[in-house]
Amino acid sequence: MIRKLSRLFTIKTKFEAYLVIYGLGTGAVERGVHYLDRFPGWGGWMLFLLCPIAVFMAGAKILDTFDVAD
Repeated sequence: MIRKLSRLFTIKTKFEAYLVIYGLGTGAVERGVHYLDRFPGWGGWMLFLLCPIAVFMAGAKILDTFDVAD
């Protein structure tokens, strides 16, 4: 039963990987907008820019796992 449940959270195709990366990206931009509201000025913009950079790094790592298996 645990194995069946864990299969629901496994990324099997590149399409699913792109959907996960898209979700991470929209969440990161939303968090960045909150940073701009909370910290106006230079500090807020720096925090805003760092959020999508973390998604780029995570997305590259996710997509690298599919290149090894091919």
